[in-house]
Amino acid sequence: MRAWSVARPGPVEGDPLRRVERPVPAPGADELLVRVRACGVCRTDLHVTEGDLPVHRPGVTPGHEVVGVVAGLGAQVADFAVGDRVGVAWLRRTDGTCAYCRRGAENLCPHSEYTGWDADGGYAEYTTVPADFAYRLPGALDDVALAPLLCAGIIGYRALRRAALPPGGRLGLYGFGGSAHLCAQVALAEGATVHVLTRGAEARRLALELGAASARDASEAPPEPLDGAVLFAPVGDLVPVALRALDRGGVLAVAGIHLSDVPTLNYERELFYERELRSVTSNTRADGREFLALAERHHVHATTHAYPLSEAPQALRDLKAGRFDGAAVLVNDLS
Repeated sequence: MRAWSVARPGPVEGDPLRRVERPVPAPGADELLVRVRACGVCRTDLHVTEGDLPVHRPGVTPGHEVVGVVAGLGAQVADFAVGDRVGVAWLRRTDGTCAYCRRGAENLCPHSEYTGWDADGGYAEYTTVPADFAYRLPGALDDVALAPLLCAGIIGYRALRRAALPPGGRLGLYGFGGSAHLCAQVALAEGATVHVLTRGAEARRLALELGAASARDASEAPPEPLDGAVLFAPVGDLVPVALRALDRGGVLAVAGIHLSDVPTLNYERELFYERELRSVTSNTRADGREFLALAERHHVHATTHAYPLSEAPQALRDLKAGRFDGAAVLVNDLS
């Protein structure tokens, strides 16, 4: 099969991705072999490719928003059949036995593994996934529309819950890319007032089209105090800005796996009155199932820009440069 490999992590302008030929992977006993039809382009793929995240698997194939069909089954798999449409997401495997897994916090498992970081992902003709971590996909949406839901959507959903927004609350979203524009739709469907703060004019336009009450530059204050906020932009300088925008008792959740350094916080201006700063670490499978059900119920839709899989490096360069709103999706043209 043909696939993309991170030959040497570095700036995407320098072409760290190389197209390679590899044997089609054999699924393990508890795994599915999945023929990739589409794969979303996530900012985490950019962090893996550029080396912001440490190398876990040399030469890894990125991609963890995979929509595909089952092409093969491990010997122990009984709940799937060849031809089933499935989704492959970021969380690939946990040990299932540690204290975190036992208490329902498998996203904190110290032995967790991730698609496109610890194991080869979806920038390829085929990938594998443990059957217990594959998602059955709703039938109403096509492959391109579904792909961003599998990470951008799920992580945005967990971040929204971590922000502890009260019913009818005022939510601020800092950054408005693939994840934020899906998070906004869930929040709006649940009755929140949403204020978007982001640098891109096209992203602000999209926010207003989706129903945001306001859309301003990330450096500006929202028009009213916020009950909760989610920081999607990987910019640590925005942490004190967002904290100052919170009302008393408000919560800021940081959604990204990578964040530049956070400046010194002033306790009185940014944390007093029981404001909280929380991180978001991956997601549980329960988060994924809940979000996909909500997405179907509320008709959550991704604004997508399709690229051929053969042009994956260009999609990453465009993501880094902010050349599109919403989410990019690679469509398999290699098979």
